[in-house]
Amino acid sequence: MQYFSILFFIMMVVLAFGNNVDLFLKYIGFIFILVLIHNGLALSTGFGMATLFKLPFADRRTLTIETGIQNSGLGLVLLFNPKIFPPDLAIGGMLFITAWWGIWHIISGLSVSLVFSRWYKN
Repeated sequence: MQYFSILFFIMMVVLAFGNNVDLFLKYIGFIFILVLIHNGLALSTGFGMATLFKLPFADRRTLTIETGIQNSGLGLVLLFNPKIFPPDLAIGGMLFITAWWGIWHIISGLSVSLVFSRWYKN
């Protein structure tokens, strides 16, 4: 199920942003830094707060991932729903930020999981 869910999420992100690759490439320079800083702060906050309160490592790992990996898939679904956001707003910056967030969360989530599974055995 783990591999299926990762593949499903990757497919959803690719399909959602596949038609806007040119615009995405045009704005990725601005968005990359914003998403990187936000995600780094979220991951650090989760791990730092759990460490500050001296939680067991399993809980630190959980809080790190839960705090750092936000639901970008939900953001894409909301942005593409014309009953919530006007269609012309979805073509703007929020769509690109959300699309990059989805890709970045695949990268950072898998990276953090790899670090925890390889270097921090219980």
